[in-house]
Amino acid sequence: MIASTVSPPATIPPLENGDKLTRIQFERRYQAMPEIKKAELIEGIVYMASPVRAKKHSKPHSHMITWLGTYEAATPGVETLDNATVRLDADNEPQPDALLRIEQGGQSTISEDDYVEGAPELIVEIAASTASIDLHHKLNVYRRNQVQEYLVWRIYDSEFDWFRLNGGEYIKLESDSNGIIYSQVFPGLWLDKSALLAGNLAKVLEGLQQGLASQSHQDFVQQLVKE
Repeated sequence: MIASTVSPPATIPPLENGDKLTRIQFERRYQAMPEIKKAELIEGIVYMASPVRAKKHSKPHSHMITWLGTYEAATPGVETLDNATVRLDADNEPQPDALLRIEQGGQSTISEDDYVEGAPELIVEIAASTASIDLHHKLNVYRRNQVQEYLVWRIYDSEFDWFRLNGGEYIKLESDSNGIIYSQVFPGLWLDKSALLAGNLAKVLEGLQQGLASQSHQDFVQQLVKE
């Protein structure tokens, strides 16, 4: 009897918090564990999310998606994505809470296997506080990969940071005298920071509608249509 020379299929190791992996190894293990809803590779290290709290994460997250989704509805040519995996570089594959990208002629594309590849123009993260990875390792990764605007909602600090890439560094944008922050990349994307932090979604959307009615937003839409 001749012994079989066929090797048994290799067992894919489980994905564990703190694993140091390449992006290919990370994807293979992540795909083999469909029960895991959120895992990220940041600077070659695996980070796995804790259970999501209702008021401290899920609610703020829903407000951000509503705000960005409303902008998308009025701006043909841009796309809002919720918890999409983003292939940034060989050591980084984050899964940001939300993102906004230009579909044609922007910095990112959608791969054949349906992942975002490249840096979206705008990324949003819901963070616990200033101690979060979102304001340290991720901020550096997003800056290095040319994410143009990075928004971080720090829940426990009751603060919202909006960073704009300028000369290779992130500069924090401040509210104007009316409490509004204006996107420098997406004209008409206006945010009433105080209303957001107070949980007043109606007022947030009211401020956004003013931005959508601006001439700069109308010009941006025309620009996108031409592309």
